[in-house]
Amino acid sequence: MFIVSLSYTAPLSDIDALLDQHIVWLQQGYAAGLLLASGRKSPRTGGVILARGERAELEALLARDPFAVANVARYEITEFHASMSAPELDCLRNI
Repeated sequence: MFIVSLSYTAPLSDIDALLDQHIVWLQQGYAAGLLLASGRKSPRTGGVILARGERAELEALLARDPFAVANVARYEITEFHASMSAPELDCLRNI
């Protein structure tokens, strides 16, 4: 499993101009079965994505994000293997 931390590198007005395209991209990632959860950071300096699959597949997906294409965000990918979880998140230990 992967945690992807997005950090905006452009003003929020630039981010907002691409937001609808970014949401479509997220929906495609969910439909492909790669994305597990996503959302904004607070304060709004970027976002966080939980993903699964192979790292190369994730990197290819991230490269197609409209934020990446427009160079308005940078991405930090952290791979981890959940060994413990709250009962309602036990499904994450098998990813």
